[in-house]
Amino acid sequence: MTQAKLETDVSKYMSYVLRHAPEAAGLTLDAEGWVSLDELEKAVTSKYDVSRADIIAVVENNPKKRFTLADNRIRANQGHSVDVDLALTPVEPPAVLYHGTSSANWHSIEREGLKKMQRHHVHLSADIETAKIVATRRKGEYLILRVDAARMFSEGHSFFVSDNGVWLAESVPNQYLSPDAGTP
Repeated sequence: MTQAKLETDVSKYMSYVLRHAPEAAGLTLDAEGWVSLDELEKAVTSKYDVSRADIIAVVENNPKKRFTLADNRIRANQGHSVDVDLALTPVEPPAVLYHGTSSANWHSIEREGLKKMQRHHVHLSADIETAKIVATRRKGEYLILRVDAARMFSEGHSFFVSDNGVWLAESVPNQYLSPDAGTP
């Protein structure tokens, strides 16, 4: 296995146990999603031939900055399906945010808006380029949606921004959405 493949596998495993199934690794997250780095290290090293330094490198080198490491504790920045409170403070968003999705989802989104589904929030991007990166990971053709975040915010909707710069909202009702002209 190449070093890059190993790092990807370790990152995916860490995302899985820190966002969705801590019990699968014998971990217990605190109310804000934190777990001791020592405990995570035991779980990861029992599955992969890596060191603590390798785990820290995964955190530091992750292009999406999925994890935060502080005071010998670690957590995923967003995307949880387990019950955690990331203790995020509402903030005023940029005027426009973006969401990348599969084109096949448009009819449902057009009717119902964006929903968080099994996650805690809908994930939004501050720029089209990031939304395109997210969208191209979807199956089939993709669509970039423009979110009128300024109007949403002025009409009482809350926005949050995670430690890695992902914008979060409880939902995005359909009246604030439009397909972006930058979509292929």
